[in-house]
Amino acid sequence: MLALRLTRAARPAVQFRRLLVAAAAAGTGFLMLACLGYALHHPERSDAAALRLAWCVVPFAATVYFALAVARTDPGTRPRPGLSAVGVGPARLMAVSALTTALSCTLGSLLALLVFLHLRGDLTGMPFDGAAADFLAADQPLPVPAAMTLLGLLPAVASTTVAMALRPKDPRPATPVLRMYGRFGAYGHPSARETFGAYGRFGARSGRKPAAARKPAAGREPAADREPAGDDERAAGDAGQDSLPSADSRATGAAPGSKTDGNGKAPRGESDPEPPPPDADWTDVTRRPSHDAPAGLPWGIALLTTGLTVQSYANHSNVAVLTGWLVTAAGLVLAAPGLTHLCGRFLQCTRPGALRLLAGRVLMTEATRIGRPLGVVSAVTSAGYAMTTLYAGSAPSFGPLTTLGATLVTGCTVATVLTAAVETRQCRADTTAALLRLGAPAGTLRAAAALRAAALLALFGPLTVVVAALSALPVDR
Repeated sequence: MLALRLTRAARPAVQFRRLLVAAAAAGTGFLMLACLGYALHHPERSDAAALRLAWCVVPFAATVYFALAVARTDPGTRPRPGLSAVGVGPARLMAVSALTTALSCTLGSLLALLVFLHLRGDLTGMPFDGAAADFLAADQPLPVPAAMTLLGLLPAVASTTVAMALRPKDPRPATPVLRMYGRFGAYGHPSARETFGAYGRFGARSGRKPAAARKPAAGREPAADREPAGDDERAAGDAGQDSLPSADSRATGAAPGSKTDGNGKAPRGESDPEPPPPDADWTDVTRRPSHDAPAGLPWGIALLTTGLTVQSYANHSNVAVLTGWLVTAAGLVLAAPGLTHLCGRFLQCTRPGALRLLAGRVLMTEATRIGRPLGVVSAVTSAGYAMTTLYAGSAPSFGPLTTLGATLVTGCTVATVLTAAVETRQCRADTTAALLRLGAPAGTLRAAAALRAAALLALFGPLTVVVAALSALPVDR
């Protein structure tokens, strides 16, 4: 009920994005049902039917990724102060997001089933003069379990992906682990850190004073051989003892001559002296790498180079060409956040002003959130160019299902980029409000956004063209 109330009370923009998810799910479900109809109409072509179903993985993945992007920008399922007190914590909000995604995808799957049954003529008769009877197997009964399995696959995968991506995490930053050498070189975490060799001093653990403290000073006779001191000498001795720190003051860490209460602690008004600095030579600090820059750039470049190499040596092998395309797309998606981070660094080179600093810092901070959708756009564009080159010759032209799949992938990719931009704007709402309160003009913020868009276009535009041209080289040969 909570998910239904949050879904109904959302703003029109949020409802529109959810309807787009339902439309994408409907298109993907119809494609999978069309593959089922082809398999029913051509039982002797099982390999071709399996290949058609395998091609549905691309729009399927695009739809799931778009659903995840929409779930991230849903303001109704974002943690707010006071919700945990009424039992709506981060875990329940994550469950609400997953359930909302499942409802949207289920609505799209039901719409796809209705359209499929209508085109088959199972509801109101055969439309379009039976033009869709060939690839929808209108003359054969539809296996309901197989159709329900295909239609239920997308809501299950999308909701699981959203739940895994939005699962509650510990907001506290991870602190570096300090490994300290304890007694006899063993690792330990004692309450008070000591310098090396403190354990070997006589009396350090027994509570007794070391031998050096009990040894009489040089030039002074033992107490048994000395004559009784006079009043003047006793007064001088008392004054000297007052100037030395007592055992109680050494135990409590109070300064010599400072006043203490009955418990041996200094009064509230007086400040205790700082303890001596620890021995840093015997402390092994485990250094952790900085997480400011995305770590996938080297692996992405390696995958991109591998994919292009596989395509270059494909020698007109369809399996090798498809494998090269997939590896190239994975490399672009993996390397895009690092490239976005580098783009932000380049904007701040050579004595930048306030505009370039603001644009570059935003790109560096939002590198992962912006870079991955841009990598998907580059991969889809390069693969689309290569596919267009592949089908430009004597191959058959695009059919209605191929056109639907290409439109679905392109639309989901563009919608994901726009949704990521909305998410970035939501995450920077507090920073933008703070800048406006400090007196930053709104025109400067708009100019910084335009500069970011121009920098990303200048980086990813030529990169996409080069990758697309290299991907189409085996086809041209």
